[in-house]
Amino acid sequence: MDAEEKQRFAALARAVAERRDQQAFAVLFDYFAPRLKSWLLRQKMPNDEAEELVQDVMTVLWHKAGLYDSARSSLSTWLFRIARNRRIDLLRRSRARNLDQSDPTLQPVADIGADELVANDDRDALVRAAVGRLPEEQREMLKAAFFLGQSHSQIAEATGLPLGTVKSRIRLAFGKLKKLLEVEGV
Repeated sequence: MDAEEKQRFAALARAVAERRDQQAFAVLFDYFAPRLKSWLLRQKMPNDEAEELVQDVMTVLWHKAGLYDSARSSLSTWLFRIARNRRIDLLRRSRARNLDQSDPTLQPVADIGADELVANDDRDALVRAAVGRLPEEQREMLKAAFFLGQSHSQIAEATGLPLGTVKSRIRLAFGKLKKLLEVEGV
């Protein structure tokens, strides 16, 4: 495409933007639509999707020709960039629709048997009892961190204790919990 042709296409795009000139649009459509479709087909896009995407790009030209800036790029570059971006959007959407049915996160949760429920309840009771045997200051630190979801800094601020003390108490609590639970066989 030579400089004269680029200027002609830019003028036609201005006519579409400023006056909704249907003849100018028809000239642009007749020139660019087959080229866009050919390019999309070379990109391995199915024929019907390529035709639909070309229609979409040309609709953008009709409605948003005022956004085209001939000082920044040729009309050809602008239209092919729109086509490329729309094609990428289509690919992303199609990947999102193709879910992997074997993905474990998509599988239903297996029913928990009665024996497992009882075992879980027993284990929970043992953990609660072990937490209850911790010194008060360690128990409070664990509750704040794991039941209230507070960060170590938030606990330090709320209790007025140095951050290092909070961390030490939580670490000591874990060590004692581990020992208590090992004795219980958990």
